[in-house]
Amino acid sequence: MKFILAPDKYKGSLTGREFCETVALGIKKVFSNAEIISRPLADGGDGTIDVVADYLNASKVSVKVKDPLFREITTQYLLSEDKQTAFIEMSEGSGYKLLEKSEMNCMNTTSLGTGEMIADALEKGAKSIVLGIGGSATNDGGMGMAQALGYSFLDADGKELEPIGKNLENVSEINQDNVNPKLSEAKIQVACDVNNPFYGENGAAKIYGAQKGASMEDIEFLDKGLESFAKVLQSTFDVDVQNIAGAGAAGGVGGGAVVFLNAELASGVDLVMELANFDEVLEGADWVITGEGQLDGQTFSGKTINGVVQSAKKRKVPIAAFCGSIDVTIEEMQKMGLDYAVSILNQVGNLDEAKARSAKNLELASYNFAHLVKLSRS
Repeated sequence: MKFILAPDKYKGSLTGREFCETVALGIKKVFSNAEIISRPLADGGDGTIDVVADYLNASKVSVKVKDPLFREITTQYLLSEDKQTAFIEMSEGSGYKLLEKSEMNCMNTTSLGTGEMIADALEKGAKSIVLGIGGSATNDGGMGMAQALGYSFLDADGKELEPIGKNLENVSEINQDNVNPKLSEAKIQVACDVNNPFYGENGAAKIYGAQKGASMEDIEFLDKGLESFAKVLQSTFDVDVQNIAGAGAAGGVGGGAVVFLNAELASGVDLVMELANFDEVLEGADWVITGEGQLDGQTFSGKTINGVVQSAKKRKVPIAAFCGSIDVTIEEMQKMGLDYAVSILNQVGNLDEAKARSAKNLELASYNFAHLVKLSRS
């Protein structure tokens, strides 16, 4: 029997690798000679850096950058051993996790630190960069990121603007005279799992502004700023970012990356599966086992399980999902393409108690599943 283990993390309790180690223990108690291949995955959001380190044969590089409020911090990104490929998480330089709750206000935050990480990777020789843009604290349309790479943003009087959300509507001209020449030599892919437009009712500000500390008045102001900025982008680069699905991701960094970095927006889990050579290891598999903290209606909006299912179904490999909890009907589960799904919870208790028992419950669920597989083959 060949089992492929391809989970996301159980947030707050188990990493993807711990999931794989625990499930393998349960399976081996039934199929002692089973071939078990672990491929922990992620969707490009927070924590992806730890998942892809092994796949890239990469180590963490420390660099000093500006945080969302322009304070100097030391952060990290991944650089492959041959220095050709970098994986950068926006949240490490421009994420809300770097701010106190009282500091959150995307009128005043910048993506500058993200651009500084990209610039450092280019300087060290990276020719391929994967940028995860989850967990941002910003709504600057990618201005800060672009400034770190040599772009400058001028108002109607030719004065250079600070790259923050509230200055979006003041941008009249974008100067490209000092753009980093190494940028044109690199292939940049952005892990983006939302389809929000740049501005409007489903745009960056109106959908995500509130959770980044913006008031209702701020949100309207930022939305108008993004619309104005989009017009300047179109007149300067001949690109209509409003027509790019995902342009509104990370406060407009999705669209900004396309324009300023000539980047490609792609599914985060697809990018991670590509780095993990996932399609290759699927050959000859009897089962794929995936999982995450909660299986619900959001699971198939670009999440890890969705990517695993799509890939496994192409090869007609059945898929099982072991999740902390399940909030879908049987019909929804079938529509998702799952052949088996189980909540590992087996006792009534609070969330903290459930997290503490995750490993024990997961091993038991894996053991029981393996027995069912064995019975079905007899």
